[in-house]
Amino acid sequence: MRVLLVTYQSTTIFTAMVPLAWALRTAGHDVRVASQPSFTGVITQAGLTAVPVGRNHTTWRVGELHPEQVEAERNGLPAPYDTVAGDAEPDWARMRDGYAEMLSRWHKLDNFPMIADLVDYARHWEPDLVIWEPTTYAGPIAARACGAAHARLLWSVDVFGAAREHYLRLAAGRPDDPLGEWLGGYARKYGFDFGEDLVTGQFTIDQVPGSLAVPTALDRVPMRTVPYGGPAVVPGWLHAPPELPRVALTLGTTATERYAGFAANVPDIIAALADLDLELVATLPANVQGTVGARPERTRLETFVPLHALAPTCAVVINHAGPGTFLTTALYGVPQVTLPWDFDEPELARRAAAQGGTLTLRPDRVTGEEVRDAMLRLIDEPGFADRAEDLRREMLAMPSPAELVPRLEELTAKHR
Repeated sequence: MRVLLVTYQSTTIFTAMVPLAWALRTAGHDVRVASQPSFTGVITQAGLTAVPVGRNHTTWRVGELHPEQVEAERNGLPAPYDTVAGDAEPDWARMRDGYAEMLSRWHKLDNFPMIADLVDYARHWEPDLVIWEPTTYAGPIAARACGAAHARLLWSVDVFGAAREHYLRLAAGRPDDPLGEWLGGYARKYGFDFGEDLVTGQFTIDQVPGSLAVPTALDRVPMRTVPYGGPAVVPGWLHAPPELPRVALTLGTTATERYAGFAANVPDIIAALADLDLELVATLPANVQGTVGARPERTRLETFVPLHALAPTCAVVINHAGPGTFLTTALYGVPQVTLPWDFDEPELARRAAAQGGTLTLRPDRVTGEEVRDAMLRLIDEPGFADRAEDLRREMLAMPSPAELVPRLEELTAKHR
């Protein structure tokens, strides 16, 4: 069958889609990835066929012009999605206004430049299945316009689907629905009726294990995470096991690429760990490494190390609870100290802490000593390692992308 994956130009989101694209391709299916023109290099670097559509315009480019406003919004989920985290009582008017705000500041900006070209291409190529990341609504619009089956592929906890269920329950009998009205306009334009599948897909491919997932009534199809972070080289020092317990500190790339920097005080954390009898591997951009000062003994400062090679050698990984980082580490049964800050990270970290294999701290308030104490608890108290191993076993029991392909073939036939 023909499968079209659709995402706006975000590397961290795209990398979560790559293993399934590989699995479909190696099963004999024709797989292509549609995104904005400037993203084609990232797609082809992953060995996949790129389809450039629309213009190069995204939320992040707008944010570059107003960094102070974007920075002020970093600290968890905005409305309407914060109702999932229990940060706010579900309230119809507040959620309605939240959807309107997200449309004007996010969803329209990312999707409008792609929709017309994507629909034209889909009608030309006629895919059997369209797989889209959960905010690239251009995907389901194009799928419905050409008669394809379509599914969301989640990269984190499903705050989008759960918030939508809250909203529909609260909005029963009310006509005002900013997201539905926006998508309904495209439905009418391209000759079909609005349906909730334009918001949450005909089914949802979920890489988050059930013990951490946000519960919804949606048709959820589990899929095991397969680590992929782009081109990777295993350094020579990883060829041998560490002589001391190894701890990794990795806080992702988004904070420094799109924002003013990390919320946590990285030099303070590194200094607090310096006198411990362990090896610290900190993966940091070069400009952040320059703020550390004199490199402590037994500390490696690296710009990048493939996490799927590093995590299995570690006793603890300190990270930002970015879903790719968190799930890759969890796949190897390693306890984690999480310092979540942006969008979905605090909610994923909260659920992980409740599962029992991690400890979570707020990065803008935490001291290096507090990170040190949390890390030592994870090492000294065996219950954390036991629960991390439970999570690993749960993830390994989920179907791999390759094992999922026959199910996707069945679902495609069902929904076409």
